[in-house]
Amino acid sequence: MEASLVFRLHERGPEVVREVLLERGWEEYDEEEREEDDWNLYWRGSAFRNSEYLNLMPWQRLNHHPKTVGITRKDCLARNLRRMRTTFGSSLYDFSPTAFILPNDYTRFLSEYNKMTRGPLAYWICKPVDLSRGRGIFIFEDMRELVYDCPVIVQRYISNPLLISGYKFDLRIYVCVKSFHPLTVYIHQEGLVRFATEKYNLSSLHNLYAHLTNTSINKFSPFYKSEKERVGRGCKWTMSKFRHFLQSQDINELLLWQRINNIVTLTLLTIAPTVPSCPNCVELLGFDILIDAEFKPWLLEVNYSPALTLDCQADIMVKRGLIGDLIDLMNYKLTDSLRERAFQRQGYNKPCIHAQHASPVSIPVLKETKYQKRRNQSLQTLPKIKTHHHPEKINQRQHAFAAVYQRHLPPVHLNKKYASKVVAVNKSDTDDMTSNLILGPQSRTDVSVVNRQTWPDRAPWLTDNRSLRVSEVTNYDDTETEAEADVSSSLPKIPHRGLGFRREKLLDIYR
Repeated sequence: MEASLVFRLHERGPEVVREVLLERGWEEYDEEEREEDDWNLYWRGSAFRNSEYLNLMPWQRLNHHPKTVGITRKDCLARNLRRMRTTFGSSLYDFSPTAFILPNDYTRFLSEYNKMTRGPLAYWICKPVDLSRGRGIFIFEDMRELVYDCPVIVQRYISNPLLISGYKFDLRIYVCVKSFHPLTVYIHQEGLVRFATEKYNLSSLHNLYAHLTNTSINKFSPFYKSEKERVGRGCKWTMSKFRHFLQSQDINELLLWQRINNIVTLTLLTIAPTVPSCPNCVELLGFDILIDAEFKPWLLEVNYSPALTLDCQADIMVKRGLIGDLIDLMNYKLTDSLRERAFQRQGYNKPCIHAQHASPVSIPVLKETKYQKRRNQSLQTLPKIKTHHHPEKINQRQHAFAAVYQRHLPPVHLNKKYASKVVAVNKSDTDDMTSNLILGPQSRTDVSVVNRQTWPDRAPWLTDNRSLRVSEVTNYDDTETEAEADVSSSLPKIPHRGLGFRREKLLDIYR
């Protein structure tokens, strides 16, 4: 007896997730008609409780990994990046302005502020640590303007952003973390470019429509629906349109995307050792990246449960495909056997969290509840259902998915002495001097490209087609990729596809 896959959506869950899953033949969970564990995917915008992770069955998936707050909350991100800079050198973790967590770091901030007042004009940005959608953010120059009534972080404001026709913008990069043990990261090739709706002007720091790119703020601007030079109506582009714009300006984009890939990887490495292993989870994160006038990307923040509302045509084009691709990445079969599911309740009463891969203090004690014991005893008479896996079909889905997601997990050379120099490693087995220093002996890496080069005159390295080729998934469990590389080569090798891939032909809508 087989039934359709079942999804469970929190009452405040994104509507686009429901639409995409229903279109794919899924059924929505109804607690009055189904058993408590009769679902395959539970999607919610907020964090799950520890008990929900502990009671996961093998056929169930959650859309959040436990304990990712270390990068998704502003003060935790600032604290972790500061720790990594102290440990591995500021030249490696130089992609985020130093943040001061107030009121705790007030003395340190005051000292830094006094240093800055002796040089050129310095601007600062203040953000509440636990608010989203641009709420409570303000920019200031004079210390007397710093007023706050809750914990905040203060950072040096990047006052020289790259502008398009005078408008400030940032990039929303969608990142899927399928596993932290081993760390398995996918970066979606499509994303959003978010614009401010008024032209950038440092003489009006209080005009948030000129300095912030949050859609939740700019949709109230009087210029939101007006036609703006090059930007057009609204305040969003798709990433494809942005890349077409870069190509039209004869800008070498490959180095930019390589740096963004490094930012994503290095940021995730800050919390990887502390996140419990939970193979039944997948995480969608939104990385906000600002590009300055020197074409250097800066990490602004990492969004937990990035907004999936459809406010404009760009949202529809990007987010519907994003959710569909994320579901494909989970490799669900079209149907799920109810009897097989019931039998698995008998055989898999152990939780899906494995304590051996993470810090002991991060794993709660695992115990079988009375309800689980009683339920397992009632299912002992069910016959065993023989299952047949089809690795070749799963491989096909993974290859199709690779067309829009680029798996990116470079090992990072952490030697302080050479951190500021070019380090390019391309192999499957990492050595003790690379990411094992962070992840420990349990770690494993895949497609590896690390380019610490920042000099524009060497950008032609990244256009050498001799070293370009598509990375292939060779194991259907999606934890390994083919070894690529020749470490002895003096030129870094980069994947053929990914955010740096130039399409031969773009859709007419972007022209």
